[in-house]
Amino acid sequence: MEVVKNLLNIILVIDALVLVVVVLMQEGNTQGLGSIAGGAETFLGKNKARGLTGRLLLITKICAGVFILLALLMYIL
Repeated sequence: MEVVKNLLNIILVIDALVLVVVVLMQEGNTQGLGSIAGGAETFLGKNKARGLTGRLLLITKICAGVFILLALLMYIL
């Protein structure tokens, strides 16, 4: 059982590091309050979802989900 805990702990740390790197690679939202007045079309554009920004967002969601599941599993164990 101790081996499983150590393995999950190592995977959790690697996932956390990947999550930090992916979040730091994303571009910031520089529009601010301008998106309220109609600039939201560029924020929700189709080209962003297909490009690097969309991929980074997907990787962020997956890593965050894995992180939450691993953290809960470590708490239960």
